[in-house]
Amino acid sequence: MATEAATKFGGFPKALFTFLAGLEKDNSKSYWDANKATWESEVHEPVEALMAELEPQFGPLRTFRPNRDVRFSKDKSPYKTWVGVTTSERAVGGIGYFLRIESGAIRLACGSMVMASDQLERFRSAIDNAASGADFDKLRKRLAGKGLTVGPGRQDPLKRTPSGYPKDHPREEVLRWKGAVVVKEFEQAAWMHKAGAADKVREVWSGAAPLTNWIIEHVGESTIPVRRPRG
Repeated sequence: MATEAATKFGGFPKALFTFLAGLEKDNSKSYWDANKATWESEVHEPVEALMAELEPQFGPLRTFRPNRDVRFSKDKSPYKTWVGVTTSERAVGGIGYFLRIESGAIRLACGSMVMASDQLERFRSAIDNAASGADFDKLRKRLAGKGLTVGPGRQDPLKRTPSGYPKDHPREEVLRWKGAVVVKEFEQAAWMHKAGAADKVREVWSGAAPLTNWIIEHVGESTIPVRRPRG
C-alpha cells in the first residue's frame, strides 16, 4: 500500500529511466549507493505518488523490493533493473493489475500472469464449461476490439491438450494456457513524463478489467501458501 505521497504524481521523470539504464550497465552496490538519492527522489517518490492516485479506483497497491533474491540463482546481480507495482501479493497465483517500468519502456498488465496448480484446475473447468467458456470467448473478442489482446501469460502453454479434455475442444488452445493476461507495452515517450501518464495506466487497467473480473469469479485466489523470500 502506498504511503502518503508528499507530492502529486507529475509523470515518470526522465531521471527514472536514466537510473534504470545505469543500473543495467553497473548492477553493483557501489552504483546503488552513489545514486541512492536519485532512487529516492526520481524513482521511489514518483511511484509512490502514482500508487496513491490509483489506489482509490484499483485498491491497495504494493511495490516489489529492489533487491533480488539470489540464493538459488546463477545470476548474483544484487538489484532488479526494473520497478514494479501490483495489486497482488503473489508471483505465482496472483490476480489483478501490474505495472513494470524498465529503462526504455513501461509494461501494463491485467489478469493472472502465472496460475497456481489449484487455479489451473478451476480455470480449465471454467473454460470447458459451456456458459463460462462462452463468456470468456466474448470478452476476448470485446477486448481485442479495444486493442487489448488476451494471451497465455508468462509461461509457455502446454504443447498438448491437458489430460481429460478432447483434442477437438472448441477452446483447446486456451485449455493449454498456464495463465490469462492482457499485456500492453509502451516504449519510452514524452507522454510518460507528464501527469497524464496516470490516465494511460487507468485506461489499460480499466479496459482489461473484464478479464480480471472473469478470473476472480470463475477461478478465484489460490489456497496454496505463498513462499516468501527470507532476509
